[in-house]
Amino acid sequence: MTGKRTDESGARVTWLSLVVNILLSGFKLAAGLIGRSGAMVADAVHSVSDLATDVVVLAGLRFSSRPVDRNHSYGHGKLETVAAALIGATLLVVAAGLARGAVMKLHDCMEGRLPEVPTGIALVAAGVSIVVKELLYRCTVKTGKRIGSGALVANAWHHRSDALSSVGALLGIGGAMLLGGKWSVLDPLAALVVCFFIGKAGVEVLSGSLGELTESSLGEGMEGEILRIVRSVPGAVDPHNLRTRRIGRDVAVDLHVRAEGRMSLTEAHDIASVIEERIRERFGRNTFVSIHVEPVKSAPDRS
Repeated sequence: MTGKRTDESGARVTWLSLVVNILLSGFKLAAGLIGRSGAMVADAVHSVSDLATDVVVLAGLRFSSRPVDRNHSYGHGKLETVAAALIGATLLVVAAGLARGAVMKLHDCMEGRLPEVPTGIALVAAGVSIVVKELLYRCTVKTGKRIGSGALVANAWHHRSDALSSVGALLGIGGAMLLGGKWSVLDPLAALVVCFFIGKAGVEVLSGSLGELTESSLGEGMEGEILRIVRSVPGAVDPHNLRTRRIGRDVAVDLHVRAEGRMSLTEAHDIASVIEERIRERFGRNTFVSIHVEPVKSAPDRS
C-alpha cells in the first residue's frame, strides 16, 4: 500500500471519528444535564477531548506524509509521533480533571450533600456511548496497525478510554438508580475508578511516543531479526555496530558488515544492495538503510 493511500485511509477513519464525537458529545452532555448525572456530564467532557485529538491526528497525518526535502533528510514522520505524544498528554489531563471532579463530589457525599439520583436518559446515553466508542476503537486501531500509524493507534486508545469512562458511568448511574438514596455516591465513585484506566492509557501512549522522540532503538527482537537477515546474505559476515530507530511509521537501520577483502568494489556493493533490499522487504519500502562494508582477509567459517 502506498503512502498516499495509507494517509487517505487514516484520514477517512479519523474524519468518521470526528463526526461521531461531535454528535455523541452533544447527546451525552444533554443527557447528563437532563438526567442529573455528574458522571455523564464528565463523560461528555471526555468525548469533547476526543474532538481535539481527532484534529491533532488529521494534522499529523497530513504533515508527516510530506516527502523528504532539503531541511528534512529523513522526512517528516516525527510529526506523527509528536501528534501521538499530544494525545497521550491529553489523556492524562482529562484523567486528572475528571478525577478532581469526582473527588470533590465524594467529599460532598461525606459531608452529607448527596448528589441527585440520575434518570433513565443518562443510563441510555452511557450504553450508546459504550457501543459506539468500542466500535470506533476497533475500526481505528485496525487501520492504525495496518498502515503503521502510531498516532492512529493512540487515538484508538482514546476511544477505548472513553468507552471505559462510559462503562463506569453506566455502573454508577445504574447503581444509583437501582438502590437510590445514599447509594447515589456510586455515580462519582465509578467516575473516579475509570480515571485510573484513562490515565493508564495516557501513560502508555506518552511513554511510547517519548521513547521514539528520544531515539530509542527498535528493541532486541526486531534488531535480532535484522541481524538474521544480514547473516542470510551470502558473502556478508559479522554484522556489528547496529543502530536502529523509528521515524514515524518508518524505520532507520545503520550497521557495519564485513566481506572478503579480495572482493571487487562492485561485488561488495552488490552484497550491501541485497541486504538493503531484504531489510526493506521486511520493514517497508520507505525504510532508511545505511550499510558500511569493511574488508577482512578471509571470511570466517560460518558452519
